[in-house]
Amino acid sequence: MKIARREVLGLGGGLVAALSLFWRKVWAEEVVEIKMQGRADGSHVWFDPIGVLIKPGQMVRWINLNPGNSHTTTAYHPANFGRPLRIPEAAKSWASDYLLPDEHFSVTFTAQGVYDYYCIPHEHAGMVGRIIVGKPEAHGGWMEGPVAGRRGLPNEALKAFPMVEEIMTNRIVRQL
Repeated sequence: MKIARREVLGLGGGLVAALSLFWRKVWAEEVVEIKMQGRADGSHVWFDPIGVLIKPGQMVRWINLNPGNSHTTTAYHPANFGRPLRIPEAAKSWASDYLLPDEHFSVTFTAQGVYDYYCIPHEHAGMVGRIIVGKPEAHGGWMEGPVAGRRGLPNEALKAFPMVEEIMTNRIVRQL
């Protein structure tokens, strides 16, 4: 059986196209996007999704889609204004600058556990979020129950966090 050059090129082109789609899908799974949103009148601000489950090594990108406000993404960590530790002890803290509309900020998460974060100017309005990396029991830090991790947080923020179990079950939790 003799294979024509045209057939080989056609098969090779199809293989390249298939691999391109495969790698595009893998890349898309590597970056999780969280939108910073708000009503036009400023009466309500939020992260969307507010809770997400990712794999170790995945990147999260926050993008400000709120035309009327600037926002931050800031880890609950003593390095950030003496805030309580609400990320794994082995994890690196992060704090974006103020993001203007259409600006973004990214973090790659490697340590497993539960990560809580907030928007500096809107924490009192309950603009907080939760990321779970891998298995939450591997976090090696705070848990939802201890008082130490709750001190100094506004009630609106505490009420807004989605439950760990809800994130583990649904993988993505959106604010209503």
